[in-house]
Amino acid sequence: MGVKGFVEGGIASVIAGCSTHPLDLIKVRMQLQGETQQPSNLRPALAFHPSSVHAPPQPAAKEGPIAVGVKLVQQEGVAALFSGVSATVLRQLLYSTTRMGLYEVLKKKWSDPNSAGGTLSLSRKITAGLISGGIGAVVGNPADVAMVRMQADGRLPPIRQRNYKSVLDAIARMTKDEGITSLWRGSSLTVNRAMLVTASQLASYDQFKEMILEKGVMRDGLGTHVTSSFAAGFVAAVTSNPVDVIKTRVMNMKVEPGAAPPYSGALDCALKTVRKEGPMALYKGFIPTISRQGPFTVVLFVTLEQVRKLLKDF
Repeated sequence: MGVKGFVEGGIASVIAGCSTHPLDLIKVRMQLQGETQQPSNLRPALAFHPSSVHAPPQPAAKEGPIAVGVKLVQQEGVAALFSGVSATVLRQLLYSTTRMGLYEVLKKKWSDPNSAGGTLSLSRKITAGLISGGIGAVVGNPADVAMVRMQADGRLPPIRQRNYKSVLDAIARMTKDEGITSLWRGSSLTVNRAMLVTASQLASYDQFKEMILEKGVMRDGLGTHVTSSFAAGFVAAVTSNPVDVIKTRVMNMKVEPGAAPPYSGALDCALKTVRKEGPMALYKGFIPTISRQGPFTVVLFVTLEQVRKLLKDF
């Protein structure tokens, strides 16, 4: 019974992750807007042209999700919309399979057998989501780092592009060039984000679904699943976006040998981002986040419900 929850969650997560990958890619590119000049231009200006320090480059105009997507296709081709999709598959297999399987295990263990349908209180649903999300994030962090880097690679100057061939190549090269600990760079952020996403996404889906069925608004079917999952996706997007922006920037930063990293940690990244770009920078990429989180959550739970029906006799 326990293993079945992992299998069902894994299948649904991979399908949802692959189908919404282009939206996730656009979100990552938008979250990195505004920091382009810092890593690539600051050191050369100080090293070779001291007189230019008083005239910092003007920040590039911020682009919306449609403009980012069109520009990406024009400059890198349609196939670029699926840059890093192998990392997405591995991430879903490691992270989402773990978090969704553990959530089901905890939910069944903590459910009140005397209540109708063995329901679980909202507080316990949230606790189950926090625990399962945190553990899933630790397991999936290497694939998460690889995915962010592969998605961000096309926006870098050619001389600085990493050109990973696949997620396995990315993980192997990171381990060789930067040490095995680089695979867990930004892991504290990944864990925090995963705990927030899982608690808000899975717990709110179950809660919305129970409320709809209890009040008799709709029957248990596709309409209920779509409505509950879209509402859950919105809650998850609002909750997780600030942590997601910081996570993306910390994971993507390139650390030169012998040089100080652009960010010393999550807090330093958050402070520098807010100081340079304002508090709303923490909600960069929110439109593609909700545009991706909504469909992702809908596909995830609708697929999950169908997979459960197919595997109910196993």
